[in-house]
Amino acid sequence: MQPIPKITGLFLFLGLATLALFPFAGSTFYIQLLTKIMIMAIFAMSLDLIVGYTGLVSLGHSAFFGFAGYVLALSAPRFDTVSLWWTLPACLAATGILAVAIGALVLRTSGIYFIMVTLAFAQMLYYLFHDTKLGGGSDGIYLNARPSLAIGAFNPVDLGNKVHFYYVVLALMVAVYFLLRRVLASPFGRVLAGIKANESRVRALGFQVFNYKLGAFVLAGVLGGLAGYLSACQFGFVNPEILSWHYSGVVLMMLILGGMGRLYGAVIGAFAFVLVQEFFSYQDIFGEYAKRWQLAMGSFIVLVVLLLPQGLADLLERVGGKPAREPRDG
Repeated sequence: MQPIPKITGLFLFLGLATLALFPFAGSTFYIQLLTKIMIMAIFAMSLDLIVGYTGLVSLGHSAFFGFAGYVLALSAPRFDTVSLWWTLPACLAATGILAVAIGALVLRTSGIYFIMVTLAFAQMLYYLFHDTKLGGGSDGIYLNARPSLAIGAFNPVDLGNKVHFYYVVLALMVAVYFLLRRVLASPFGRVLAGIKANESRVRALGFQVFNYKLGAFVLAGVLGGLAGYLSACQFGFVNPEILSWHYSGVVLMMLILGGMGRLYGAVIGAFAFVLVQEFFSYQDIFGEYAKRWQLAMGSFIVLVVLLLPQGLADLLERVGGKPAREPRDG
């Protein structure tokens, strides 16, 4: 991977420092809002692995996000205390198995067919939970208790505490970022870049392209499941909407907004998308027009795409003095 420009790295460090210090000054509402954004940033980075770095555009990534949330909600619905030490591995393992099953089928297609088949699988899961009593139907299902990190009587972090949970999500967001950077800088990641650039040439060199794509697909699915698990922990509730294609479309728009093929672009896109959405729906500023925030949001995204086709991350790099060129990693 290409190194991050120094000025861009400085901006990212300042942003991380701001997030680390924010709970000392922010209200409960904004702490919860930033927690939600950081969870979506993990979700966006997981999708960027297959879209921005492997060239596989998926409209079904919400399947892994929602499935992990449902696994958590269904695994211990009657317990007053739920341990993170077994529910998190169980959710990630279940999501990984689902990703292997779906990936083994959808990766036999390409292009528009791949997009449509991933969408079809996500919709199948959506209707499975929406039209049956398995997960409470269209009403969804509640978690009776947040997962606990307690080991016996020792409980270092209370996930029911909004500030504690905020820092756990922040740590996981940073961990996912560096994990993916490590993966993409490895020989495995270089093959993925080659597949995106010229899949036929990589196959001609003797690489098992299908296996590499499946590995990326499964890793992306597991990390998407991590985001879904954290979302279920935060809200204590899951419903079929988190499995719908709308959720996949939202996270894809985050990538477009932030810049595909840059991990920090996915993070920037998640923050920009949610914060701009909150701004346009703020009634104290826009009054009656706040109800039509989708129109303003769509116009904003179109404007960004027209002026910054490589996303907001490209603007950050231009400010840092690095000329725009593609492709760019991050």
